[in-house]
Amino acid sequence: MASLKDRLQRDLTAAMKSRDELTTATLRMALTAVSTEEVAGKAARELSDAEVVSVLTREAKKRREAAEAFSGAGRPELAEREQAESRVLDRYLPTQLSDADLTELVRSAIDESGATGPGQLGAVMRLAQPRVAGRADGRRLSDEVRRQLTAGQG
Repeated sequence: MASLKDRLQRDLTAAMKSRDELTTATLRMALTAVSTEEVAGKAARELSDAEVVSVLTREAKKRREAAEAFSGAGRPELAEREQAESRVLDRYLPTQLSDADLTELVRSAIDESGATGPGQLGAVMRLAQPRVAGRADGRRLSDEVRRQLTAGQG
């Protein structure tokens, strides 16, 4: 089976042939970020698909944050471009967890950890993060853990 990086390369070639400027620019940026990550550290290495997903998730988050900043600064045309780039990257990311699925996953992690209050947020997060694995933003996960731990006290 082809790797995610190979798929990005193939899709970049197809976007260039079809003269899709947005997709071409976004995939070039994504592949550059992947290459940068591969040569970071002491020795160059090939990233696994999970590591490529991590890089793409980080890049998509940057696009969402930039879109919010541009919107707040009254630059809707730049915000729309960032949102469009984020949508291109979303094609390569795992499907996001629904609110109900995230709530159930956090409830399971709380039960397993035996956590009883907000002071044990870290223990629950250590269990929940690997289960989420790119299918929910870290802030969304921690907000849900905090909400359930606080609600459990009342």
